[in-house]
Amino acid sequence: MIALVTGATQGLGLALVEGLAQRLEPTDTVYLTGRDMNRVMTAVQSMPGGGAKVRGELLDVADPTAASLVAQQIQERHGGIDIVFGNAVMRIGPDDDPREIIDTYTQVNNFGTTRLLKSFAPLLNDNGRLLIVASSLGTLHHLAPVLHKRFTEPSTMDEIDEQIANWRDTTMQGRVSAWPAFINIPSKVGQVAAVRVLAAERREPDLRRGILIAAVCPGMINTPTSALWWDVSTAPTPAQAAKKLLDLALDPLQPEQYGELVRDGEVVPFR
Repeated sequence: MIALVTGATQGLGLALVEGLAQRLEPTDTVYLTGRDMNRVMTAVQSMPGGGAKVRGELLDVADPTAASLVAQQIQERHGGIDIVFGNAVMRIGPDDDPREIIDTYTQVNNFGTTRLLKSFAPLLNDNGRLLIVASSLGTLHHLAPVLHKRFTEPSTMDEIDEQIANWRDTTMQGRVSAWPAFINIPSKVGQVAAVRVLAAERREPDLRRGILIAAVCPGMINTPTSALWWDVSTAPTPAQAAKKLLDLALDPLQPEQYGELVRDGEVVPFR
């Protein structure tokens, strides 16, 4: 079995790699990826022994060519892939100015997501899993109704990217609009919408092959970044939060989860 996790040098991503390595066999490989090779190799060296082989790989999802390049390399080495967790995220703090950071933010969180989906969906083996770490904020009731059609009418990921680009440009220009001030909300909605349009294209053949494509919500996690916004003192650790996501990746397919946002094994309605 071949697995890959993006944004895997710390927090939830690192916990997902460790959990996969522990649950898989020594003949399997888990790719631990990130945008800084020094941090990638440090994370690889921190892994406990036993289980699957953990291999470090440079993958900066903000680089327009990185996902496709790594996908090509994995196809050449292994012929396909079994599990992909899209976990790379640019974190923001309460003091960050959305106008200054949103360009980089969307390159990582949104365009990085669609690049990953486009690059790795074609490589999925039978019973494969392609899971994008999102949030329950990625549902339409967090957006003004006037914005809903921007994420329900597109039928391709390119059209979702266009909506994200329009939102980015509006925010950078400081124009008054219906978009929420908390930029995490449109970003997460865009991620879930991208998963949904890809799933709509692939649903029937994927379900016949036992493949699951979905967005996943790990819930609140006790991390330093989350602590900037909320009281996370009683929230699960990254390792605890990773357990439900790992179950989803390794348990038998539940067809009702296909193309949806899943939290604790349950579908969170998008509309």
